[in-house]
Amino acid sequence: MSETIRLTVAQALVRFLAVQHSERDGRRQRLIPATFGIFGHGNVAGVGQALLQNATKPHPEEPPLPYYLARNEQAMVHTAVGFARSRGRLQTLACTSSIGPGATNMVTGAALATINRVPVLLLPADTFATRRAGTVLQQLEDRRSGDLSVNDAFRPVSAYWDRVQRPEQLVPALLEAMRVLTDPAEAGAVTLCLPQDVQAEAHDWPVELFRERTWHVGRPVPEPEAVHRAAEVIAAAERPLLVAGGGVLYSGATAELTSFAEVTGIPVSDTQAGKGALPGAHPLAVGGVGSTGSAAANALAADADVVIGVGTRYSDFTTASRTAFAADGVQFVNLNVTGFDAAKHAATTVLADAARGLTALTEALAGYRVPATYAEEVTDRRRAWEEVRAQVTATSGETPPAQVEVFGALNELLGAEDVVINAAGSMPGDLQALWQAAGPGQYHLEYGYSCMGYEIPAAIGVRLARPDGQVVAIVGDGTYQMMPSELATIAQEGLKVIVIVLANDGFASIGALSESVGSQRFGTAYRKREESSGLLSGDYVGVDLAANARSYGVAAQEVATIAQFREAYGRAAAAERATVIVIRTDPLAEGPPASNGWDVPVAQVTRLESAEAAYAAYQQLRKKQRHYL
Repeated sequence: MSETIRLTVAQALVRFLAVQHSERDGRRQRLIPATFGIFGHGNVAGVGQALLQNATKPHPEEPPLPYYLARNEQAMVHTAVGFARSRGRLQTLACTSSIGPGATNMVTGAALATINRVPVLLLPADTFATRRAGTVLQQLEDRRSGDLSVNDAFRPVSAYWDRVQRPEQLVPALLEAMRVLTDPAEAGAVTLCLPQDVQAEAHDWPVELFRERTWHVGRPVPEPEAVHRAAEVIAAAERPLLVAGGGVLYSGATAELTSFAEVTGIPVSDTQAGKGALPGAHPLAVGGVGSTGSAAANALAADADVVIGVGTRYSDFTTASRTAFAADGVQFVNLNVTGFDAAKHAATTVLADAARGLTALTEALAGYRVPATYAEEVTDRRRAWEEVRAQVTATSGETPPAQVEVFGALNELLGAEDVVINAAGSMPGDLQALWQAAGPGQYHLEYGYSCMGYEIPAAIGVRLARPDGQVVAIVGDGTYQMMPSELATIAQEGLKVIVIVLANDGFASIGALSESVGSQRFGTAYRKREESSGLLSGDYVGVDLAANARSYGVAAQEVATIAQFREAYGRAAAAERATVIVIRTDPLAEGPPASNGWDVPVAQVTRLESAEAAYAAYQQLRKKQRHYL
């Protein structure tokens, strides 16, 4: 009979997580090196007690599993995502919440993780499995089923979901959870729902469950026939374009991508997740592609006869709502570790790790190089865009400045080891078009879910993952006011991050979008209600953002000009603690010139002339859309 040890379900969970490792290319690391959490009546006596025991009276063979206190459950999932992305998806964090609202607060974070294919482990408390108690505080009562809880909301936004209703169920649930977390093709939010009574229940566990385990993260090699088919399509191309997605970075395939581009002469565009896969200064890097891309990349995309997608899921912005790749007969070759993404646009598929696939394609394309005339065009378009980029980001001397001027200054100030973080609003669009990433880790944009409030929590995760270099989160005042509370976590842990707040009294991005669809920026500014009209069109509310930041225990500076911003950034970079820099920007200032569209439906019937004009323009975009068959 195998040896057993008596532990509660929560204690067994913690001890198991503490000895899990991942490995790729001979490099081994803790899979889950820490836990974030907020305790309540659902998990305080279960996971909370187990983490306390781990920290104060651990078993001799139980490594420490450090605990971090968050201020918001959604935020701690964003922190885990930021950490996992910075670790190349080879490590992540666990997040535990109480029952009810604590759990559902994590649903948004779960969706963000799954949409972006980033592994996180979520441990929400759940209702009594025994149903011994009556209607528990924060419990959903459903007339149709007694086993339904709010945690069922995690099902559609999780890569794997399970509910542990008996101690014995924990063993297969944990093993499956680790498998999904370490599978590049399936990564996303893994949710294990833990009924509060089961968490505290004792059970005799096989000691073997707690031996150290190493989960090997594979590099699937491509099928030779698939490589041959893909190479035939590419070799016949006269105007090929490569789209580098996040899969290139997660694979660590930057060297293989560089070799492929240089051997073939094929230009490389990038998605939000893939920016930096080829450094922005490289002669074959043509910038972002799609709705918010550069004019160089979009011009090449419009006439490309073969599009090579590497590690991209072809989001709506990447394809400009299926208008970006406009050539008749355009073909797609997709290299991806996930079959679901590889098959998009009726592509010739290569199902493999990005590094292995690019190496195989480079070898198969020996002797191929793009025509000289196309190579010259790539150079010319790249040079022309660089001139536009320099003009757009140049300091104008206007006060308040445009946000693109802030980005231009910041791009010059950040080094290759520094990280810029952003997620929502108009900033990702400007940044994808204008930012020149020095390397694969500098540009950290979350645009799969475009979740306001991601940036500050993610900065915590990036800082924990990358102890060197500056970690800079850029937010608008709208995003800042949604989730500033993690500044307290930053102060509590003594983490050095820089938060840049662009203040424009509202939602500048949606304001511009509203105007473009004829809705006249309605409801997008922080203004008081006027009694005469009943509209939010009175005086601006005004929030002292710098004072608010200081109240959380971090330093804060407020500046008005780009010159002052540069000086403030220098002070913040030299400081030992976190700093918030607030600068007012002009919400009506122009950004980079648009070179592609995005499908946002416009009212078909209206009494507003602005909406009528917008609908006419919208019809022109719709005419350009196509299925890639």
